[in-house]
Amino acid sequence: MVLVNMPCFCNMNLLRSVKCFIDLTSDETSDLWLTAHKEGGLLEHHHKASSLTFTIQDGPQAGQTVPHVHIHILPRKATGDYFENDEIYVAIFSESDNFVQLYEKEKEVKQKLDLDKERKDRSLEERAQEADEYRKLFS
Repeated sequence: MVLVNMPCFCNMNLLRSVKCFIDLTSDETSDLWLTAHKEGGLLEHHHKASSLTFTIQDGPQAGQTVPHVHIHILPRKATGDYFENDEIYVAIFSESDNFVQLYEKEKEVKQKLDLDKERKDRSLEERAQEADEYRKLFS
């Protein structure tokens, strides 16, 4: 299952809720990465990106804020992307359940780096429209 969080960002989940990556069956692990491979390629082409970032935060010390295995798929571009590569994690965290705490951290980083001036929050309708667009792309 693919969920849309922010523009050009997909959160890919399993059908079964599994807390830790190590608890996946071999079939689930294979399905998860084969699906990420396929959908990542479609997203990269669809967004005219030149690269992809795949991330998994597995456990609280790794930054996992949602207690189930999922992969973040982020199409990346050479221009108009993140100034520093690790800033992408601030973007990932800003969409998490611990938003209030992480929002303050993100805001501090944005002020220091003067990033995302143009970014505005998207409405539920906009996110639903993008999800429909991806549903067609992936089917």
